[in-house]
Amino acid sequence: MPMTSRTSIKEQIQRVREQAIVAAVNRLLATKGYDAMTVDEVAAEAGMAKASLYKLFTSKEELAGAAMVGVLDRALAFVDGLREEASQAAEAGTPMRPLDQLKAVTRWAMQTQLEGEMPSLPAQNSNLSASLQSNDAYMDRLISLSNRLSIWITEAQTSGQLQATLPAELVLYTLFARACDPVVALLKESGQYTHAQIIDWVSSTTFDGLAGAR
Repeated sequence: MPMTSRTSIKEQIQRVREQAIVAAVNRLLATKGYDAMTVDEVAAEAGMAKASLYKLFTSKEELAGAAMVGVLDRALAFVDGLREEASQAAEAGTPMRPLDQLKAVTRWAMQTQLEGEMPSLPAQNSNLSASLQSNDAYMDRLISLSNRLSIWITEAQTSGQLQATLPAELVLYTLFARACDPVVALLKESGQYTHAQIIDWVSSTTFDGLAGAR
C-alpha cells in the first residue's frame, strides 16, 4: 500500500507538471506562434528547469502536439455539448438546425482565438506536420471532430441550408480556418472593435458572403 501511495503521488505530480507545461505552450503559441516559441521560453513560463521539461516532452514538435490535443479536447467537449442540446431540443419539439450548430462551433473557435487560447501553428512545416500526423492522440481527436462536423455539414446541405454543390470537405476546411483566421487577429489588433463585433462580422461573411442583399 505505501508503495502504491508513493506511486500515485508521483503520478499526480507528473500530471500537474505536464498540465503546467501544456498551458505554457498554449499561451506562447497563441501569442508568439510556433516559429518564434523556444523550449527555453516554455520552461521559464512553466516555472521549471529545461532539463525537467525534456523528461516529459522530448521536442518542440511534441510540445505543440500536446497543446493541439488540449484544444481539440475543448472543441470536442463544446461540440458534444451542442449535440446534447440538440437532442434535448428535438425531444421538446424544437429541433436545432444543423447550420446553427455549425455557426455556434465557428463562433466558439473565433472566441477562443480572441481570448488568446488558440495555438497558432505555421501553415507549412514539414517537421511539425509529420510529428502531428504520427501523434495518435492528436489524429484521433481531429478525426472525431471532423466526423461530428461533417454530419452537420451533410445535413445542412441536404436540407438546403448550405450550398449542396460545394464539396463537404471545402466547407469543413473553411470552418477549421476560422480558428486561426488572420482577419480575426488583425481586427483585434486594431483595437477599434469589440470581440462581439468581430465574431458577428466574420461569422456573417463566412456563412453569408460579402455581396449585398439583392
